[in-house]
Amino acid sequence: MNYRFGKIICKPSFPKVFLCVRFGGRVCKLDIFSFCFANKFVTLHRKNQSGKQMIGTIVNTCTIVAGTLLGAWMHRGIKEKYKTVLYDALGLASLAIGLNATISNFGKSQYPVLFIVALAVGGVTGTWLDIDGRFKRMVNRRSKGGGEARLGDGLSTAILLYCIGPLSMLGPVISALKGDHTFLFTNATLDFVSSTIFASTYGLGMVLAAPVLFLWQGLFYVTAQLSSSAISESLMAELLIVGGLMITGSGLALLNLKDCKTLNLLPALLVPVVWFALRGLLA
Repeated sequence: MNYRFGKIICKPSFPKVFLCVRFGGRVCKLDIFSFCFANKFVTLHRKNQSGKQMIGTIVNTCTIVAGTLLGAWMHRGIKEKYKTVLYDALGLASLAIGLNATISNFGKSQYPVLFIVALAVGGVTGTWLDIDGRFKRMVNRRSKGGGEARLGDGLSTAILLYCIGPLSMLGPVISALKGDHTFLFTNATLDFVSSTIFASTYGLGMVLAAPVLFLWQGLFYVTAQLSSSAISESLMAELLIVGGLMITGSGLALLNLKDCKTLNLLPALLVPVVWFALRGLLA
């Protein structure tokens, strides 16, 4: 809302200050009290819109809570055949969403081979750092509970699985910049199934992983909001192409077709960012 001071009308006992306020293409004349009210309304509206944009993270957090409650109620555990069919369904959904994100953004790419370079450089870097191997060793170490399942081990394992991955890290960024919650809704579905399985083993205390996920995704969301002016449509297209292929790889792993070691590809998301930053500096 743009405004400027208008004509000041002074009367002997009731001086009034009028402001010309521009709403879109119209100019309205408001006294100071009406202006304050309108300004407050716009501020509340913007806060409300921001809350709506975070609906993906809110839904993701709520599905973990719901899945934990369901799993705690089904404390005897879930049969393996049901786990298999659920993960098969989610694997197919991940394939569809990942391929759609990649293919739909090919036409917006200014550098058609950048995603290949990003995956190659990111994959080599991630393999050198052994991100996937370290993650799996950490999860396996915390999953060994001896004869009795321990809540601390279950929480640490669940938090790692919920927070580390392209859906949970790229999803809040897309949500903040484009208002598209598809990635987060997909992640919410995956986390619902996972939290149900975790809670059926470790109990109701697994609900403590939900606020950790909310803070984690909120960090990415706020960072994207603050740096929104520096993130162009071209950069977003490159990130979605790379991220879509990583989600496709996750779908293949869920279907037990091919373990693409998606976590080793996470550094690939930094390559387009570095490229566009260097291009801006040189320009």
